[in-house]
Amino acid sequence: IVLTGGDDRLWKTWGFPDGNILLKGEGHTDWLSGCCFRPSGTQLVTSSGDTTVRIWDLSRRGCILTLRGHSRAVRGCSWHSCGDFVASASKDGTSKIWDVNSERCRYTLRGHEESVNSIEFLPFSSTVLTSSADRTLSLWDVRTVSRL
Repeated sequence: IVLTGGDDRLWKTWGFPDGNILLKGEGHTDWLSGCCFRPSGTQLVTSSGDTTVRIWDLSRRGCILTLRGHSRAVRGCSWHSCGDFVASASKDGTSKIWDVNSERCRYTLRGHEESVNSIEFLPFSSTVLTSSADRTLSLWDVRTVSRL
């Protein structure tokens, strides 16, 4: 199974080798910039030009949570290996760590001078890697909200 998102505002799961669409979801009001399966495989996260991050439940085939807090397009998203946290990177120059269980932003990472274009959790750690249009990469310890 492959997960994609695009300018059509939809996420889609594709089966292979046939290439047929298994599931799709709609709800964002602008292009999708990122999508990622939860480690358990039961949910996924999407990021969008509409400034939101959404959590989708595959069994319900719908959005179960919309996370708002970025002021500009969200450029990427990532799920922590424990499945309880989602990270987002935004054109507003910030990244956010979202607590999925409490449905709120736990930390906002500030320090890049321009758009943050991608974010990834390092496996089984509290460290995230961000890349920015300011031509820098940063490692962050999300427990202390500081660069490493």
